[in-house]
Amino acid sequence: MNGMADDDTEVQEAPEDESVESAVQEDASEAETADGEAKSKKIRSKKTRVVRRRKSKKEKERPLTGAVRLAVESGKVDFGSRSADERAKLFVIAGNAQAPVKAKVAALSKASNIPVIEFEGTSVELGSVCGKPFPVSVLSIYEEGSSSIFELVKKK
Repeated sequence: MNGMADDDTEVQEAPEDESVESAVQEDASEAETADGEAKSKKIRSKKTRVVRRRKSKKEKERPLTGAVRLAVESGKVDFGSRSADERAKLFVIAGNAQAPVKAKVAALSKASNIPVIEFEGTSVELGSVCGKPFPVSVLSIYEEGSSSIFELVKKK
């Protein structure tokens, strides 16, 4: 009888195991669906908008600030002296940048014939113009986007 009891329990356990496996598969498919929905939401939220706002008196006096902001928002840029390379089309350097940083950017600009604009403010001000919470000593611009920053270079 013990043998039959074991057989009965095994037979009864087999359908339970199958139902557990199917439940696990259903949970996995629900998790995949949830991940798919989450991924589609992330893709939808990646659209960026360039928001135009009123210019302050400082921005009217300094057209470079608005052009830099637009270049950061709509173009392709990189921050810092370490990331400055010959692929850039323009360098914007802060007025209070250290001498070695200025020398590196100047040497790179002469070698690659890249224009350099000196920002009249400090690196903290350049960082805030770029919309960053940290100081920016060098801004490398690869694509201007909807900015008119290259026209400012031609004027100078």
